[in-house]
Amino acid sequence: MPLPDDLVALLKRRAVCYLATTMPDGSPQVTLTWADTDGEHILINTVRGHQKTRNVERDPRVAVALSDPDDPTRFRQVRGRVVALRTDGAEEHIEALAQRYTGGPYRWWGGRDQERVILAIEPRRMSGTG
Repeated sequence: MPLPDDLVALLKRRAVCYLATTMPDGSPQVTLTWADTDGEHILINTVRGHQKTRNVERDPRVAVALSDPDDPTRFRQVRGRVVALRTDGAEEHIEALAQRYTGGPYRWWGGRDQERVILAIEPRRMSGTG
């Protein structure tokens, strides 16, 4: 399912993004995160070993909710699957996201020894307003 132009545009901004994954017991886990796109997938940059990464390695089904930073009532909801976990370019990607979201370099809160990964999400269903 291709990403509509308005969603691509939203993903290229400082959209507020929540990623929902499934815990081993079936309960939901939600994380506030930064988001991006390659034009085909929603991209989430995270760290190997974090709960959301462990969850999608076990169960790739996810949901993403994004709201427009200028109008939070304008939002998109996407259900899909993580189709790739990439480490290639992940450090450069988090730096680019930090520039977009904070206007400065990434702070490396957990230390530079963390392995960054990019989750590529293939959309299956989409909805929203605005």
